[in-house]
Amino acid sequence: MTLCPTNSLEALALDAARNLEDAPAGEIVRWAHETFGDRFAITASMADGVLSHVASTAVPGIKVLFLDTGYHFAETIGTRDAIAATYDVEVETITHPLRVPEHEAEYGKLYEIDSDLCCAIRKVWPLDRALKPYDAWAGGVRRSESPTRANTPVVAWDPKRGKVKVNPLATWTDEQVDAYVEQHSILVNPLRELGFLSIGCEPCTRPVAEGEDARAGRWSGSSKTECGINI
Repeated sequence: MTLCPTNSLEALALDAARNLEDAPAGEIVRWAHETFGDRFAITASMADGVLSHVASTAVPGIKVLFLDTGYHFAETIGTRDAIAATYDVEVETITHPLRVPEHEAEYGKLYEIDSDLCCAIRKVWPLDRALKPYDAWAGGVRRSESPTRANTPVVAWDPKRGKVKVNPLATWTDEQVDAYVEQHSILVNPLRELGFLSIGCEPCTRPVAEGEDARAGRWSGSSKTECGINI
């Protein structure tokens, strides 16, 4: 499939956002695959297998990009491996060229010094590089997760990357996610049972206390709420 002009992609995204607002998640994934073919992939944090399962049901064999920062919990890596073995997806792991020991020898423990720069180096840049062959990509962002995500459209224009961003689960509530997990026996990161409602890198993630926002355990004690990948 050939690349579309940037202005055409942006117009396409805005039009799809209106037309697919009430569409089921699987239909949104199918639209993206039919529109972009192999220039569309989904990304997964491996907090659970909901998006991977939805996508694999809609488009068997779909490409799933997993960003391994080198700082993930062992449980997250295990969830990735289980999803790759269980669902009809092709999981591709993305890494930074510098392994963590080399990274820390050059920069120190950036997650303690400058978490924004750490995310930019270990997460945003590797994903930007991995997404270059694609016109569109999808993630698991949902409006109910946090105030910063409350206005997430099901299809959006990603101006930073010049790509279409697809959010098939944007309209799903926590209750809908839980029901889908139960109905389809979805693989879930074991850390969820320990109170980790939003799972990122191990040094920057803690369990969430009762009554806290689901993402309160990310970069706790700072004003940071996003790594920069989605917002």
